[in-house]
Amino acid sequence: MNVTETLSQGLKREFQVVLNAADLKTRLDDSLQDLQGKAKINGFRPGKVPVAHLRRLYGRSVMSDVLQNAVNEANQKIVADNNLKLAFEPQIRFPENKEEIEAAMEAKGDLAFTVALEVLPKIELADLSDVSLLKPVAEVPETEVDAALERMAAGNRTFAAKGAKAKAEKGDRLIISFVGTLDGEKFDGGTGEAIPLDLGAGQFIPGFEEQLEGVKTGDTRTVKVTFPENYGAAQLAGKPAEFEVTVTEVQGPEAVKIDDELAKAFGMESLEALKTAVREQLGRDFQAQSRRKLKKGLLDALDGKYGFELPPTLVEQEFSSVWSQVEADMKQANKTFADEDTTEDAARADYRKIAERRVRLGLVLAEIGEQAKVQISDDEVTQALIERARQFPGQEKQVWEFYQKNPQALAEIRAPIFEEKVVDHLLGQVKVEDQTVSREALYADDDAEEAAEAKPKKAAAKKSKKAEEKADEASA
Repeated sequence: MNVTETLSQGLKREFQVVLNAADLKTRLDDSLQDLQGKAKINGFRPGKVPVAHLRRLYGRSVMSDVLQNAVNEANQKIVADNNLKLAFEPQIRFPENKEEIEAAMEAKGDLAFTVALEVLPKIELADLSDVSLLKPVAEVPETEVDAALERMAAGNRTFAAKGAKAKAEKGDRLIISFVGTLDGEKFDGGTGEAIPLDLGAGQFIPGFEEQLEGVKTGDTRTVKVTFPENYGAAQLAGKPAEFEVTVTEVQGPEAVKIDDELAKAFGMESLEALKTAVREQLGRDFQAQSRRKLKKGLLDALDGKYGFELPPTLVEQEFSSVWSQVEADMKQANKTFADEDTTEDAARADYRKIAERRVRLGLVLAEIGEQAKVQISDDEVTQALIERARQFPGQEKQVWEFYQKNPQALAEIRAPIFEEKVVDHLLGQVKVEDQTVSREALYADDDAEEAAEAKPKKAAAKKSKKAEEKADEASA
């Protein structure tokens, strides 16, 4: 086996590998000899099948295995001899000349092929002694606890019948039955019986609820709507439909009460106990938000410390992932780039920068973790896997088995654990100072982004920032 480097350009490498005919014949003969001791063929005693007969029966199949093993051996030799860290699996290019391939399959000619590699850059770790970060810290105000209790009480609100002559208003609950039709024909999923519908909650297709305002118990009304273009059922998306709706009952909301009975509805002994639980949960939420902002500051500092060539295929894959999400979001919002005061080319340029940042930070964190010998225990992976399975009630066993049988999927469980451990390691190397802030300041960026979702966005600025912060959470 002869290996010659033919390209060394940036992070790209190419090698030509030549397997000479004599080597191929030796490998084939050895494999057939090994097969001779195992083959069971009618008319021959075990271990006595002539090699020539085996060659006629299995020669091409065995040679295919020989070539695959030789390719794997060449890849391993290239990586080991050149001390390379691969960004991707090697790409193999065999000759297009079929006669050359056939000659190699018969071990009568040399086989030359190309191994194309993309390697990881060598990263020299930067000095972080000059990095100083502010960690925002906020106390949970009682007003926040009260607001949470109000929301819980509203979500646990009871409804009572308003009477036969009462007209439905926003905030009321209707009990309805309906039959939906497309062009006069019923369709799957278009029929419902005794369905609760809270007017103004936006539970149904846009325009559906508004047409039921003012109905009374016993009324029947024809509701005309058009399914959204991005509706989940493709056969209904964008199509006009009619629903014959019968109102069984109109119910009005009863007064919200924040008392011991509310606490008991949530499994607490008293209102005071519920307040304590809510306060503790809000405190954990505040701490998690504080951690996110501190981590964002750390990643910003790292991004400013490093500048190196990125594996182009890694960047392209990351960009494709980000861009597909952008397109899906825009389609769901029924918006164009013009609506967001930008162009597709400009948006692509912005999101490519985000992809590059994600790849750069991922490589940096991986290198730091490797040099710091950051380890993830089996117990940590198991606990994370249990938490993931709990997100799918009733399917826990299937989820567990899926991850156990799929190493790549399991790696997605390990990655965030590894990243958080590396972040903790780095936070021990930089100066971190607590900064007391208000709740509003703690969530300032998040609140601004949520508000921006409700109206046309300045795509490059606001959307890029949001995607970038999401990127930071998965950079490794």
